[in-house]
Amino acid sequence: MKKLICTASLTALAAAYPAAAQIAPAPDASASPGGANGSQNDRTSTDPNDIVVTATRRSERLQDVPMSVTAFTQAQLSEKGIVGFEGIARETPGVVLDQRSSNNISVTTRGISTNGYQAGLQATTTVYLDELPLTTIGNSVTLDPNLYDIERVEFLRGPQGTLFGSGSLSGALRILTKAPDLTKFDASALADIGLTPDGGGIRQRYNGMINVPLAGDTLALRVVGFYRHEDGYIDNLGTGVRNANTLKDWGGRASLLWKPSDRFSIRLTGIYENSHPQDASLTTPSLGDRKRYSTIPDLYTSKTQLYSGTIDYQFDGFHLTSTSSYAYQDGLFIVDLTGTFASAAVPIQKAIPFYLYDHGIWKTFVQETRLASDPGGKFDWTVGAYYLHRDSFLEGRETSTPAFLAARGITGLPADATFYQFASDSRTSESAGFGELTYHFTPKLSVTGGLRYGSYSGTVDTFPGFNSAYFTYALFGISGPLAKVPNGASTAKYPTASKASWKASLTYKPSRDLTFYGTVSTGYRTPVYNARAGSVSTVNPNDLVIPAGATSDSLTNYEIGTKGRWLGGKLTANLAAYYIDWRNIQVQANRQSDSVQFATNIKGAVSKGLEVEITINPARGLTFGLNGSLNDAKVTDITAQQAIISGAVNGARLASPHVQGALFGSYNYAIGSGASGFTSFQIEHVGSFPNGFPNTPGKAGVPSPLYAPSDAYTYINLQTGLRIGKFSTTFYVENLGNSRATTYVHPEAFVYSRYAILRPRTFGVRVGYGF
Repeated sequence: MKKLICTASLTALAAAYPAAAQIAPAPDASASPGGANGSQNDRTSTDPNDIVVTATRRSERLQDVPMSVTAFTQAQLSEKGIVGFEGIARETPGVVLDQRSSNNISVTTRGISTNGYQAGLQATTTVYLDELPLTTIGNSVTLDPNLYDIERVEFLRGPQGTLFGSGSLSGALRILTKAPDLTKFDASALADIGLTPDGGGIRQRYNGMINVPLAGDTLALRVVGFYRHEDGYIDNLGTGVRNANTLKDWGGRASLLWKPSDRFSIRLTGIYENSHPQDASLTTPSLGDRKRYSTIPDLYTSKTQLYSGTIDYQFDGFHLTSTSSYAYQDGLFIVDLTGTFASAAVPIQKAIPFYLYDHGIWKTFVQETRLASDPGGKFDWTVGAYYLHRDSFLEGRETSTPAFLAARGITGLPADATFYQFASDSRTSESAGFGELTYHFTPKLSVTGGLRYGSYSGTVDTFPGFNSAYFTYALFGISGPLAKVPNGASTAKYPTASKASWKASLTYKPSRDLTFYGTVSTGYRTPVYNARAGSVSTVNPNDLVIPAGATSDSLTNYEIGTKGRWLGGKLTANLAAYYIDWRNIQVQANRQSDSVQFATNIKGAVSKGLEVEITINPARGLTFGLNGSLNDAKVTDITAQQAIISGAVNGARLASPHVQGALFGSYNYAIGSGASGFTSFQIEHVGSFPNGFPNTPGKAGVPSPLYAPSDAYTYINLQTGLRIGKFSTTFYVENLGNSRATTYVHPEAFVYSRYAILRPRTFGVRVGYGF
């Protein structure tokens, strides 16, 4: 499969440019939304209210796509102050963001998550930046990219395995950057200054873009830069740092587009982002309002480089897109794990010190080549090949403190008090072929079938390290020399796994403004192998033995939906109902005695729900809307042994709220002398949901002391502003009600501060130019 993909890509490269001078011009791909990511001959609309998306790997009106898709333009993101995943999640039906800190996040779609952490498991929702799946380039550290100068954001709900791969078990979030403009010089800038007066600080966000044509109308360069310094709002009593969860984040993006003919283009893009949260954003409510405790800052830092090249070529009757992407991420994962040994009888200040220092380097190469037919015939088709290679190097150590060792009379460890040291390098590959075919029985009725078949393999090298009986000495008061027990080097090869996903859909369009569809689609995740398989707890040898890993899980999604426009386009309503059967579920749990993470499987769960998106324009310049979802996701099938090892029970809820949604409105009005004003609001509600399974892994029927729900909360934002020509000024308030709601509860014992809360009420002003 790998050779086939590389051969297809090289053939496409060789064939594309020489043919450009011999074939008559076709419509401009770079001018369509998504730039080089879109198709040249597309069913697009001249209606300025239409959003054109590429959710099916071809450009279509959002209202014509037979699936649940929510899309945001750059103007919508800027007006609402959305700069990352958090705002997108709150305004997308059926989506929840679980955030421990900047760069330590996960996304749950349609209830397909057993807890909000999922450490060591493949994501259930794939996050794409252009053609690169971001969720494959990191592990515990996940980049939350800056959203500026974006063509649009698309959130595809439901399995997207046919076109977007194994990680899109429940959905795919696509961030599509703007391509360079070949025709004109352009520039934009946005400064955002916010103040959190209730115990917080100043939030600064600066963004700029410049677009320069370089050679007539065939070559252009677009450069984006950004800097964020956002004072935190949580005080760390252990380190003594006020507003400890401050974020410093900077970087840029450069994109070069060469388009020597209407048929052929090459786009090269480079992105760099250095994101450094100063501490985690998790709190301990018993310590007081907005307080946390750790004796070192918990860090999730990321230095990320992304490079991609995309070739687009319009043949007669079909369109070629070939993209090569490379990502290099250098991340730190540093956590105070002392909470593992804290309890009601032993306060955190007197607990056994325990720290984790992880350093990871992830190198990822992705090649995808696809062909898509031009529209207008009886058949629409897309075929493609995909290859991913990921090299993950991880080195780490677990430490105590010299003071603790000296007080207990424990000797024999290095000066930095390291009692466990490890390193590994894993290399995994994924190859896949995919295709979708749509047959139009009539202009109103069509049927679509899709298939993706992928294979996976990998190898992990473990390097020499050492372990010790530190926990035994510390827990039982043993003094004296602590022997370092060497861990030898080893190599293990993952078993090759193959899996297929498929999709079948029926679409009926009685008119341009009304679409009905029914879809059955499947998705899956690749197997997981536990790094500490077979290990016995040194704290309690009678605790469970870590299992080998988790086999591949899969789900089937049954969905019906409708999309419609009425009253001359003033009313838009999209409705979808789904039933998801999730089988052989991969779950992440922790051994109670020493908090070692492991992956295992349970038999099944069901998620069913309803999603709605309604927008109405009752008068010129006035818009109201509602995005909402109802969801019921719970375990429905589990064996007694699985219940013991995972802590799950029949009927246990998955980590998703029953109710979630957003009510929004905006009013745009003329002021005179070329000026206009606008006022908008968003009222967002997220229901409560559990942070994991109710019982303790390894202890039959014993309730977990870590089990806890998040809060149900309502979050209100207001904006009002003025536009004069290319300049705009917006005044805003976020979290108007100053809610302190808990939005996430960490499911692991070693984290003493486990509760994420909303940022307190924040006032600010955004000053922009050029958009």
